[in-house]
Amino acid sequence: MPHCGFLSATSRMLEIYRALRQRGVAARIATHGGTYEHVLRDVGVPYDIVGPRMTPERCARFIRDEIGMGYVGQSMYTDREMREYVAAETEYFRRHDIRTVVTGFTLTTLLSTRLAGAALVTEHAGSWVPPVFERGLLPAPSQAHFGLLPARLLRRLSNALPPRVGFYCGGFNRLAAELGVPPVPSLASLVLGDLALIPEVPEVLGVPATEVADWRPNGRSGYRAGTRLRCVGPLYARLDLPLPDRVARFLAEPGPVVYVAVNSTEVGFVRRVVTTIAALPVRVLVAGTHHDLHDMADDRVMVGGVLPSHLIMPAVDLAVTAGGQGSVQTAMAGGTPVLGFPLQPEQDLNLALLERIGAARLLAPRHVGARLAALVTEMLADPSYREAAQRVQRWYAATDGPANAAEAILAVHDADGADSIGPAGVG
Repeated sequence: MPHCGFLSATSRMLEIYRALRQRGVAARIATHGGTYEHVLRDVGVPYDIVGPRMTPERCARFIRDEIGMGYVGQSMYTDREMREYVAAETEYFRRHDIRTVVTGFTLTTLLSTRLAGAALVTEHAGSWVPPVFERGLLPAPSQAHFGLLPARLLRRLSNALPPRVGFYCGGFNRLAAELGVPPVPSLASLVLGDLALIPEVPEVLGVPATEVADWRPNGRSGYRAGTRLRCVGPLYARLDLPLPDRVARFLAEPGPVVYVAVNSTEVGFVRRVVTTIAALPVRVLVAGTHHDLHDMADDRVMVGGVLPSHLIMPAVDLAVTAGGQGSVQTAMAGGTPVLGFPLQPEQDLNLALLERIGAARLLAPRHVGARLAALVTEMLADPSYREAAQRVQRWYAATDGPANAAEAILAVHDADGADSIGPAGVG
């Protein structure tokens, strides 16, 4: 059940769906619709719309309100929307005898699966999971939300707060009380299902796979008792789209190419990034997706739509992204270093983990300008960034993330879905 307001969530759900279908599983896709619903249509995958259909405009507002970007006192959905979606999902799950639900950021499933007695499997927390907090691996947030607090204190707060604060949970808990299902106890719990898949390899995560699998809430109030974690390896888009001829010709021309794929933010920010990089002696390929950037095209800037990034990354010299796990993993799978502008905490972490390895650099969005130009120049000139990215590439090549995810999901489902985790999936 992908949230089709996000290209990454949509593409990762497709990868898991394909892996399940290859195993003969009668999997189906359902969604509220949204900006990237067309990706499902483009690859010929059948899907159902559940609840009121999200428009691209509503998706854009959802993204502005999402975790790490919007005001912490709201819950991304209005109370009325949440009630409608939870009711529609519950009816859908019951009608089709669904026992296991897999989602990419359709957060209303936290409540509807409880009502339907189904197990919930999530992957949208990425690497932002309890063993990482407990090892103190979260970086200080790059967004300046906390004034002049020193970075050392900010880092401690970043690792301590997720299971202790109820940010973004208010609307979910109002409806949970109304429906008589358990509440969402914390921000950390808001992004974790009964089983949370971690789409990363332990070498990048910085936590051994056995430690992840052995993690338990152990009665801590910030987590639901039944939550389990599994490292499955990378999950990134392999969209079944051709590489457009004009893009292939652009990539074949001599000279360095920087690929800009910054989707989940305002168009003005993307324009500043492209303008700054295009002033350097490089060529720039831009994944336009839902942004209208075609007026920026010239002989050194090419603007595309939704592009098959897994085919593009191996052919470019540097990827510039917001640091979402899907985009940075696609870059690493191509052996391409990343320069990222994190817009929320999960992206901060993705980039910090790769920066530790030497395959990426993190730049706060407020520093777009001269510092961006200098960093692009440095990364293109220093071969160590590509060497580190190629080391991650080898780790990824040895791991089949979609297959591992499918096996973990089937282990839950074959153990009778929610009953394997606890009453109504709660534990």
